[in-house]
Amino acid sequence: MSPRRRAVLLAALAPNALRAQGRVEEDRVQRGRALQFPRDHGAHSQTAIEWWYATGWLGSETVPLYGFQITFFRSKTGLAQDSASRFAAQQVLFAHAALTDLRARTHQHSQRLVRWSGRVDSHDRAALNDADVRIGRWRLRRDETGYQADIDGAFTLALKLAPTQPLLPQGDAGFSRKGPADAYASHYYSEPQLLAKGQITRKGSTESTSGSAWLDHEWSDGLLHPDAVGWDWIGMNLHDGSALMAFQMRRADGTALWAGGSLRKPGQDARIFAATELRFSARRRWTSPASGVSWPLQWSIDTPLGRFEVNPLLDAQELDNRATTGTLYWEGVSQLLDEQQRVVGLGYLELTGYGQRLRLG
Repeated sequence: MSPRRRAVLLAALAPNALRAQGRVEEDRVQRGRALQFPRDHGAHSQTAIEWWYATGWLGSETVPLYGFQITFFRSKTGLAQDSASRFAAQQVLFAHAALTDLRARTHQHSQRLVRWSGRVDSHDRAALNDADVRIGRWRLRRDETGYQADIDGAFTLALKLAPTQPLLPQGDAGFSRKGPADAYASHYYSEPQLLAKGQITRKGSTESTSGSAWLDHEWSDGLLHPDAVGWDWIGMNLHDGSALMAFQMRRADGTALWAGGSLRKPGQDARIFAATELRFSARRRWTSPASGVSWPLQWSIDTPLGRFEVNPLLDAQELDNRATTGTLYWEGVSQLLDEQQRVVGLGYLELTGYGQRLRLG
Protein backbone atom coordinates (compact mmCIF):
# COMPACT_ATOMS: atom_id res chain seq x y z
CA MET A 1 0.00 0.00 0.00
CA SER A 2 1.38 3.41 -0.95
CA PRO A 3 2.04 5.98 1.83
CA ARG A 4 -0.59 8.28 0.33
CA ARG A 5 -3.26 5.57 0.25
CA ARG A 6 -2.37 4.49 3.79
CA ALA A 7 -2.75 8.08 5.05
CA VAL A 8 -6.16 8.43 3.38
CA LEU A 9 -7.34 5.11 4.88
CA LEU A 10 -6.14 6.01 8.39
CA ALA A 11 -7.86 9.39 8.19
CA ALA A 12 -11.11 7.72 7.19
CA LEU A 13 -10.92 5.19 10.01
CA ALA A 14 -9.87 7.60 12.77
CA PRO A 15 -13.35 8.95 13.60
CA ASN A 16 -14.73 5.41 13.85
CA ALA A 17 -11.84 4.39 16.11
CA LEU A 18 -12.41 7.39 18.36
CA ARG A 19 -16.12 6.68 18.59
CA ALA A 20 -15.44 3.04 19.41
CA GLN A 21 -12.97 4.01 22.12
CA GLY A 22 -15.50 6.43 23.57
CA ARG A 23 -18.11 3.66 23.63
CA VAL A 24 -15.68 1.31 25.42
CA GLU A 25 -15.13 3.88 28.17
CA GLU A 26 -18.84 4.68 28.45
CA ASP A 27 -19.79 1.00 28.70
CA ARG A 28 -17.08 -0.06 31.14
CA VAL A 29 -18.40 -1.91 34.20
CA GLN A 30 -16.81 -0.32 37.26
CA ARG A 31 -17.66 0.65 40.80
CA GLY A 32 -18.69 4.29 41.10
CA ARG A 33 -20.05 4.58 37.56
CA ALA A 34 -23.38 6.37 37.94
CA LEU A 35 -26.30 4.91 36.03
CA GLN A 36 -27.67 7.39 33.50
CA PHE A 37 -31.13 7.19 32.00
CA PRO A 38 -32.55 6.79 29.45
CA ARG A 39 -29.14 5.91 27.97
CA ASP A 40 -28.55 2.95 30.33
CA HIS A 41 -31.85 1.39 29.32
CA GLY A 42 -30.13 0.84 25.97
CA ALA A 43 -27.42 -1.59 24.89
CA HIS A 44 -23.82 -1.48 26.12
CA SER A 45 -22.32 -3.00 23.01
CA GLN A 46 -18.71 -3.00 24.21
CA THR A 47 -19.44 -5.31 27.14
CA ALA A 48 -19.36 -9.08 26.76
CA ILE A 49 -22.90 -10.03 27.74
CA GLU A 50 -26.17 -8.21 28.41
CA TRP A 51 -29.82 -9.02 28.91
CA TRP A 52 -33.24 -7.44 29.31
CA TYR A 53 -35.37 -9.86 31.27
CA ALA A 54 -39.11 -9.59 31.96
CA THR A 55 -41.06 -12.07 34.04
CA GLY A 56 -44.50 -11.97 35.57
CA TRP A 57 -47.86 -13.47 36.23
CA LEU A 58 -51.27 -12.82 34.71
CA GLY A 59 -54.60 -13.33 36.43
CA SER A 60 -55.03 -12.34 40.08
CA GLU A 61 -52.87 -12.51 43.20
CA THR A 62 -55.01 -15.30 44.61
CA VAL A 63 -55.58 -17.16 41.33
CA PRO A 64 -52.71 -16.57 38.89
CA LEU A 65 -53.55 -18.07 35.49
CA TYR A 66 -50.28 -17.67 33.59
CA GLY A 67 -46.61 -17.05 34.11
CA PHE A 68 -44.48 -15.50 31.39
CA GLN A 69 -40.79 -14.97 30.72
CA ILE A 70 -39.32 -12.80 27.94
CA THR A 71 -35.55 -12.35 27.73
CA PHE A 72 -33.46 -10.64 25.06
CA PHE A 73 -29.72 -11.24 25.15
CA ARG A 74 -26.78 -9.50 23.47
CA SER A 75 -23.40 -11.21 23.31
CA LYS A 76 -20.22 -9.68 21.87
CA THR A 77 -18.40 -12.11 19.59
CA GLY A 78 -14.99 -10.38 19.52
CA LEU A 79 -14.98 -10.74 15.72
CA ALA A 80 -14.73 -8.05 13.03
CA GLN A 81 -14.71 -5.23 15.57
CA ASP A 82 -13.20 -2.75 13.09
CA SER A 83 -15.57 -3.57 10.27
CA ALA A 84 -18.34 -1.16 9.27
CA SER A 85 -20.08 -3.82 7.18
CA ARG A 86 -23.67 -4.67 8.06
CA PHE A 87 -22.72 -8.32 7.46
CA ALA A 88 -19.94 -8.45 10.06
CA ALA A 89 -21.02 -10.59 13.02
CA GLN A 90 -19.74 -8.38 15.83
CA GLN A 91 -22.64 -9.36 18.08
CA VAL A 92 -25.16 -12.13 18.54
CA LEU A 93 -28.70 -11.32 19.60
CA PHE A 94 -30.89 -14.10 20.95
CA ALA A 95 -34.14 -14.28 22.86
CA HIS A 96 -36.10 -16.79 24.91
CA ALA A 97 -39.79 -16.66 25.72
CA ALA A 98 -41.93 -18.99 27.80
CA LEU A 99 -45.57 -19.21 28.80
CA THR A 100 -46.83 -21.31 31.72
CA ASP A 101 -50.54 -22.10 31.70
CA LEU A 102 -51.42 -22.88 35.30
CA ARG A 103 -54.92 -24.14 34.48
CA ALA A 104 -53.80 -26.57 31.79
CA ARG A 105 -50.53 -27.33 33.66
CA THR A 106 -48.48 -26.76 30.50
CA HIS A 107 -45.25 -24.90 29.75
CA GLN A 108 -44.33 -23.69 26.26
CA HIS A 109 -41.15 -21.96 25.21
CA SER A 110 -39.62 -20.56 22.06
CA GLN A 111 -36.40 -18.84 20.99
CA ARG A 112 -34.79 -16.69 18.30
CA LEU A 113 -31.15 -16.02 17.33
CA VAL A 114 -29.50 -13.69 14.81
CA ARG A 115 -26.04 -12.35 14.11
CA TRP A 116 -25.80 -8.56 14.36
CA SER A 117 -23.22 -6.19 12.91
CA GLY A 118 -23.69 -3.67 15.72
CA ARG A 119 -25.21 -1.11 13.36
CA VAL A 120 -28.20 0.59 14.95
CA ASP A 121 -29.90 1.03 11.56
CA SER A 122 -30.27 -2.75 11.17
CA HIS A 123 -33.72 -4.30 11.46
CA ASP A 124 -32.44 -6.80 14.04
CA ARG A 125 -30.70 -4.65 16.63
CA ALA A 126 -30.29 -3.41 20.17
CA ALA A 127 -30.59 0.37 20.33
CA LEU A 128 -27.94 2.27 22.27
CA ASN A 129 -29.92 5.25 23.57
CA ASP A 130 -32.90 3.44 25.13
CA ALA A 131 -34.38 -0.04 25.44
CA ASP A 132 -35.34 -1.25 21.97
CA VAL A 133 -34.26 -4.79 21.13
CA ARG A 134 -35.70 -6.68 18.19
CA ILE A 135 -35.21 -9.97 16.41
CA GLY A 136 -37.57 -10.33 13.48
CA ARG A 137 -41.07 -9.76 14.89
CA TRP A 138 -39.93 -10.23 18.47
CA ARG A 139 -39.37 -6.91 20.20
CA LEU A 140 -38.98 -5.27 23.59
CA ARG A 141 -39.01 -1.48 23.58
CA ARG A 142 -39.46 1.30 26.13
CA ASP A 143 -41.03 4.74 26.00
CA GLU A 144 -42.21 7.24 28.60
CA THR A 145 -45.22 5.04 29.47
CA GLY A 146 -43.30 1.80 30.01
CA TYR A 147 -42.32 -1.28 28.03
CA GLN A 148 -44.02 -3.02 25.13
CA ALA A 149 -43.17 -6.69 24.59
CA ASP A 150 -44.20 -8.54 21.43
CA ILE A 151 -43.54 -12.25 20.93
CA ASP A 152 -45.03 -14.52 18.28
CA GLY A 153 -44.75 -18.19 17.44
CA ALA A 154 -46.53 -21.18 18.98
CA PHE A 155 -47.98 -18.57 21.32
CA THR A 156 -48.22 -14.81 20.93
CA LEU A 157 -47.70 -12.26 23.69
CA ALA A 158 -48.48 -8.57 23.30
CA LEU A 159 -47.89 -7.00 26.69
CA LYS A 160 -47.59 -3.49 28.07
CA LEU A 161 -45.51 -3.24 31.26
CA ALA A 162 -46.10 0.07 33.03
CA PRO A 163 -43.99 1.24 35.99
CA THR A 164 -45.70 1.93 39.32
CA GLN A 165 -42.51 2.51 41.35
CA PRO A 166 -39.05 4.01 40.81
CA LEU A 167 -36.47 1.69 39.30
CA LEU A 168 -34.28 -0.19 41.77
CA PRO A 169 -30.46 -0.15 41.38
CA GLN A 170 -29.03 -3.39 42.73
CA GLY A 171 -25.81 -3.77 44.72
CA ASP A 172 -23.78 -0.62 45.27
CA ALA A 173 -25.83 1.96 43.32
CA GLY A 174 -26.14 -0.42 40.38
CA PHE A 175 -22.71 -2.08 40.68
CA SER A 176 -23.53 -5.70 41.57
CA ARG A 177 -20.72 -7.98 42.69
CA LYS A 178 -20.98 -11.61 41.55
CA GLY A 179 -17.82 -12.89 43.23
CA PRO A 180 -15.03 -12.14 45.71
CA ALA A 181 -13.47 -9.46 43.47
CA ASP A 182 -14.75 -6.41 41.60
CA ALA A 183 -13.71 -8.06 38.30
CA TYR A 184 -16.73 -10.35 38.67
CA ALA A 185 -19.57 -7.85 38.60
CA SER A 186 -22.30 -6.35 36.51
CA HIS A 187 -24.25 -3.16 36.27
CA TYR A 188 -27.72 -4.20 37.31
CA TYR A 189 -31.04 -2.54 37.98
CA SER A 190 -34.58 -3.84 38.38
CA GLU A 191 -38.03 -2.45 37.68
CA PRO A 192 -40.37 -4.32 40.05
CA GLN A 193 -44.12 -4.04 40.47
CA LEU A 194 -44.78 -3.32 36.79
CA LEU A 195 -48.45 -3.32 35.86
CA ALA A 196 -48.85 -5.89 33.07
CA LYS A 197 -51.71 -5.72 30.58
CA GLY A 198 -52.17 -7.28 27.17
CA GLN A 199 -53.18 -10.25 25.10
CA ILE A 200 -52.20 -13.91 24.85
CA THR A 201 -52.98 -15.71 21.60
CA ARG A 202 -52.83 -19.48 21.21
CA LYS A 203 -54.40 -21.72 18.58
CA GLY A 204 -56.21 -18.76 17.08
CA SER A 205 -57.83 -17.71 20.34
CA THR A 206 -56.93 -14.39 22.03
CA GLU A 207 -57.38 -13.67 25.72
CA SER A 208 -56.99 -10.23 27.30
CA THR A 209 -55.48 -10.29 30.75
CA SER A 210 -53.53 -8.33 33.34
CA GLY A 211 -51.18 -8.94 36.24
CA SER A 212 -47.78 -7.95 37.58
CA ALA A 213 -44.26 -8.07 36.15
CA TRP A 214 -40.61 -7.61 37.03
CA LEU A 215 -37.90 -6.40 34.64
CA ASP A 216 -34.13 -6.74 35.06
CA HIS A 217 -31.44 -5.17 32.90
CA GLU A 218 -27.88 -6.34 33.42
CA TRP A 219 -24.58 -6.07 31.55
CA SER A 220 -21.14 -7.43 32.35
CA ASP A 221 -17.66 -8.38 31.18
CA GLY A 222 -17.01 -10.91 33.94
CA LEU A 223 -20.18 -12.33 35.42
CA LEU A 224 -19.21 -15.93 36.15
CA HIS A 225 -16.23 -16.53 38.47
CA PRO A 226 -14.05 -19.55 37.47
CA ASP A 227 -15.18 -21.36 40.62
CA ALA A 228 -18.89 -20.80 39.90
CA VAL A 229 -20.99 -23.13 37.75
CA GLY A 230 -24.23 -21.13 37.86
CA TRP A 231 -26.65 -19.28 40.10
CA ASP A 232 -29.98 -19.43 41.89
CA TRP A 233 -32.09 -16.25 41.72
CA ILE A 234 -35.50 -14.95 42.71
CA GLY A 235 -37.36 -11.77 41.76
CA MET A 236 -40.60 -11.43 43.72
CA ASN A 237 -43.34 -8.82 43.73
CA LEU A 238 -44.94 -8.92 47.17
CA HIS A 239 -48.65 -8.29 47.56
CA ASP A 240 -47.99 -5.30 49.87
CA GLY A 241 -45.97 -3.55 47.14
CA SER A 242 -42.54 -4.66 48.36
CA ALA A 243 -39.90 -6.07 46.00
CA LEU A 244 -37.48 -8.88 46.92
CA MET A 245 -34.47 -9.98 44.88
CA ALA A 246 -31.92 -12.54 46.07
CA PHE A 247 -29.25 -14.62 44.35
CA GLN A 248 -26.36 -16.92 45.08
CA MET A 249 -23.46 -17.82 42.80
CA ARG A 250 -22.90 -21.53 43.28
CA ARG A 251 -19.85 -23.81 43.16
CA ALA A 252 -19.98 -27.30 41.63
CA ASP A 253 -20.40 -28.85 45.08
CA GLY A 254 -23.52 -26.75 45.68
CA THR A 255 -21.98 -24.33 48.17
CA ALA A 256 -22.37 -20.59 47.78
CA LEU A 257 -19.42 -18.67 46.34
CA TRP A 258 -21.19 -15.30 46.60
CA ALA A 259 -24.64 -13.92 47.28
CA GLY A 260 -26.55 -10.67 47.17
CA GLY A 261 -29.95 -9.09 46.93
CA SER A 262 -32.31 -6.45 48.24
CA LEU A 263 -35.72 -5.88 49.79
CA ARG A 264 -37.51 -2.61 49.15
CA LYS A 265 -40.74 -1.81 50.96
CA PRO A 266 -43.17 0.76 49.52
CA GLY A 267 -41.96 4.31 50.00
CA GLN A 268 -38.68 3.24 51.62
CA ASP A 269 -35.07 2.91 50.52
CA ALA A 270 -33.99 -0.60 49.58
CA ARG A 271 -32.18 -2.71 52.15
CA ILE A 272 -29.20 -4.09 50.23
CA PHE A 273 -28.02 -7.52 51.41
CA ALA A 274 -24.34 -8.29 51.89
CA ALA A 275 -22.95 -11.59 50.64
CA THR A 276 -22.74 -12.97 54.19
CA GLU A 277 -26.35 -12.07 55.05
CA LEU A 278 -28.11 -14.60 52.81
CA ARG A 279 -28.46 -18.36 53.01
CA PHE A 280 -30.22 -20.51 50.40
CA SER A 281 -31.38 -23.97 51.54
CA ALA A 282 -32.89 -26.42 49.03
CA ARG A 283 -35.93 -28.31 50.37
CA ARG A 284 -37.32 -30.37 47.48
CA ARG A 285 -35.98 -31.57 44.14
CA TRP A 286 -37.63 -32.53 40.87
CA THR A 287 -36.00 -34.61 38.14
CA SER A 288 -36.80 -33.56 34.59
CA PRO A 289 -37.95 -36.49 32.44
CA ALA A 290 -36.61 -34.64 29.38
CA SER A 291 -33.06 -33.75 30.48
CA GLY A 292 -32.58 -36.03 33.47
CA VAL A 293 -31.40 -33.07 35.55
CA SER A 294 -32.37 -32.89 39.22
CA TRP A 295 -33.55 -29.36 40.00
CA PRO A 296 -33.97 -27.98 43.55
CA LEU A 297 -37.36 -26.31 43.23
CA GLN A 298 -38.37 -25.53 46.80
CA TRP A 299 -36.14 -23.18 48.78
CA SER A 300 -35.84 -21.51 52.14
CA ILE A 301 -33.99 -18.21 51.94
CA ASP A 302 -32.75 -16.57 55.12
CA THR A 303 -32.35 -12.80 54.85
CA PRO A 304 -31.64 -10.05 57.43
CA LEU A 305 -35.35 -9.18 57.23
CA GLY A 306 -36.71 -12.66 57.76
CA ARG A 307 -36.96 -16.13 56.26
CA PHE A 308 -38.89 -16.74 53.06
CA GLU A 309 -39.92 -19.90 51.26
CA VAL A 310 -40.14 -20.25 47.49
CA ASN A 311 -42.47 -22.85 45.92
CA PRO A 312 -43.03 -23.30 42.18
CA LEU A 313 -46.58 -23.33 40.88
CA LEU A 314 -45.59 -25.98 38.30
CA ASP A 315 -42.54 -28.25 38.43
CA ALA A 316 -42.10 -28.70 34.68
CA GLN A 317 -40.78 -25.23 33.74
CA GLU A 318 -37.40 -26.28 32.34
CA LEU A 319 -35.95 -24.57 29.26
CA ASP A 320 -33.56 -26.70 27.21
CA ASN A 321 -31.80 -24.61 24.58
CA ARG A 322 -28.56 -26.61 24.46
CA ALA A 323 -28.91 -27.33 20.76
CA THR A 324 -28.91 -23.62 19.86
CA THR A 325 -27.63 -21.24 22.53
CA GLY A 326 -26.03 -23.92 24.70
CA THR A 327 -28.12 -23.19 27.79
CA LEU A 328 -30.16 -25.42 30.06
CA TYR A 329 -31.98 -23.75 32.90
CA TRP A 330 -35.14 -23.84 35.00
CA GLU A 331 -37.23 -20.69 35.04
CA GLY A 332 -40.65 -20.67 36.59
CA VAL A 333 -43.49 -18.76 38.16
CA SER A 334 -43.46 -19.37 41.92
CA GLN A 335 -45.05 -18.36 45.21
CA LEU A 336 -43.28 -16.56 48.02
CA LEU A 337 -44.28 -17.52 51.58
CA ASP A 338 -43.37 -15.90 54.87
CA GLU A 339 -42.36 -17.61 58.11
CA GLN A 340 -46.02 -18.24 58.97
CA GLN A 341 -46.48 -20.05 55.62
CA ARG A 342 -48.68 -17.28 54.25
CA VAL A 343 -48.43 -16.53 50.54
CA VAL A 344 -47.06 -12.99 50.45
CA GLY A 345 -45.94 -12.65 46.84
CA LEU A 346 -45.53 -14.06 43.36
CA GLY A 347 -42.61 -13.97 40.97
CA TYR A 348 -39.94 -16.06 39.33
CA LEU A 349 -37.27 -18.52 40.41
CA GLU A 350 -34.29 -19.06 38.08
CA LEU A 351 -31.81 -21.95 38.40
CA THR A 352 -28.72 -22.32 36.20
CA GLY A 353 -25.63 -24.51 36.13
CA TYR A 354 -27.29 -27.81 37.04
CA GLY A 355 -26.35 -30.75 34.83
CA GLN A 356 -23.55 -28.69 33.28
CA ARG A 357 -21.73 -25.44 33.90
CA LEU A 358 -23.62 -22.45 32.55
CA ARG A 359 -22.38 -21.10 29.24
CA LEU A 360 -22.66 -17.33 28.79
CA GLY A 361 -22.74 -15.86 25.30
